[in-house]
Amino acid sequence: MQHQAKMSRNSDTMRKIPPGILLIRSIRGKDWSLKSFRYMVLLITFIAYASYHASRKPSSIVKSVLDPDPMKASERNPWPVGNVFIKEDFVSFDRNRTKNKGWYPFNGIDGTWKLGEIDVAFLACYSLGMYVSGHLGDTLDLRLFLTAGMIASGIFVGLFGMGYFWNIHAFSFYLAMQMVAGLFEATGWPSVVAVMGNWFGKRKRGLIMGVWNAHTSVGNISGSLLAAAVLDSGWGWSFIVPGALIASSGVLVYLFLPAYPEDIGFDGANASSAKLDLMPYDEEAQIQKGTTVDLEKNYSLQQGSGSRKGIGLFEACSIPGVISYALCLFFSKLVAYTFLYWLPFYLSQTEIGGEYVSVKSAGNLSTLFDVGGMFGGILAGYISDKLNARATTAASFMSAAIPSMLLYRAYGNISRTINILLMMIAGLFVNGPYALITTAVSADLGTHSSLRGDSRALATVTAIIDGTGSVGAALGPLLTGFLSTKGWDAVFIMLMVGALIATLLLSRLVIAEISEKNQKPTPSSHRQETFEATGSQPLLSNQR
Repeated sequence: MQHQAKMSRNSDTMRKIPPGILLIRSIRGKDWSLKSFRYMVLLITFIAYASYHASRKPSSIVKSVLDPDPMKASERNPWPVGNVFIKEDFVSFDRNRTKNKGWYPFNGIDGTWKLGEIDVAFLACYSLGMYVSGHLGDTLDLRLFLTAGMIASGIFVGLFGMGYFWNIHAFSFYLAMQMVAGLFEATGWPSVVAVMGNWFGKRKRGLIMGVWNAHTSVGNISGSLLAAAVLDSGWGWSFIVPGALIASSGVLVYLFLPAYPEDIGFDGANASSAKLDLMPYDEEAQIQKGTTVDLEKNYSLQQGSGSRKGIGLFEACSIPGVISYALCLFFSKLVAYTFLYWLPFYLSQTEIGGEYVSVKSAGNLSTLFDVGGMFGGILAGYISDKLNARATTAASFMSAAIPSMLLYRAYGNISRTINILLMMIAGLFVNGPYALITTAVSADLGTHSSLRGDSRALATVTAIIDGTGSVGAALGPLLTGFLSTKGWDAVFIMLMVGALIATLLLSRLVIAEISEKNQKPTPSSHRQETFEATGSQPLLSNQR
């Protein structure tokens, strides 16, 4: 009876093993090591969130197709008023470029504003859905939750594009599709960060997640290239193809993603501190190398993922550093998402080296901002690991973003080469802190020492931080649609002010980190978490 009760309890705490892993086990006749599973989790979550971002890029690519006539726009002054709009070379270029008269209702007198409303509707629903999805992610099976969100996102992104083939011109249809898509896309970020936090401990977390966070840039780049590649066949395809991509990636997640190490018989990366203290260094090193030991198996059976309970929003907000980073990310994402949604449009309507680029070329050119952002995320993660100072690194990058954006606006029109160089530099400093806060910092805070050992808070904490940031992400593009009527200089002033506020919001955490570093460390500090005020966590001792 005791044996049966134990087996029943173990089955309750273990979630269903992904069918793809069962197939791999049956083919190989044995299981993979922990290290191999970590590589697989890294790859699948990378693909998953890259497809999320790819599905968000089409709206920025097709803006100039839906509302293609800048001469008409100049009548209501949406861009800088000056001689550039009455030069003959621009007028003749525009006549050749805009044979398509746009798509009602976006080509009307208020078309630019409607495009801004579409963006803000998506991001507003995304930010609201984030708070709910974070709690659900810590309560439900992350694999199934993520799969459902990805497939549903793909359906509604594709339905937006079907408006082209169904010849729909009702603004309410496109608004509704974006709002529902935003709700489902909110399932992504809390889920993938929670999965990564479950599989990877604090050791080198900044660098690992900095490299992993390249999925944001890869997704933006691939989404831009896909949308631009099929644009000539009809703008609807620019939504349908990325929608199909995220839905198919959802199937991959369902088949192969183990959300928790415990679910396939391994010990979690964030084992309780008591257990780590009892674990000898050689055993801990074996786990880091991927060797399965009996201690792992026994512990995972007793502490399976099903036995843990999620925490509430209020409890998560009380974790030191959560509110400060959430408010910082509000302004950081305001800056980043303004570039995400409006950079292709800005490039297509701005004279660079005396000429204008086509809509398709502008979409391709804008991907270089994300190339810079990719390196920024990796560099910020590496520096924060080396310095053991998440807040200081994020604040430094955010402050450097201010002069980089100023230089891009002032000198980016000299030539295409200079534009590309300054765009990549701006991308590096803008996306660096954004990537750091939404990955390593969120995972650090989600496994904070103030939490109970049986709590799951990774998805909830990530949702609070990124959900608050997404409110700023919604506000940035909306303000851009309005401020662009005053000229692009007003837009860049808004972006630089946002970066400055984000830097100042981290000042208290930066001071706390500097003060902590000035104190002499105690001998036992190598295995203690010391970021009660800053949210930064020291690495596990490397001298093993």
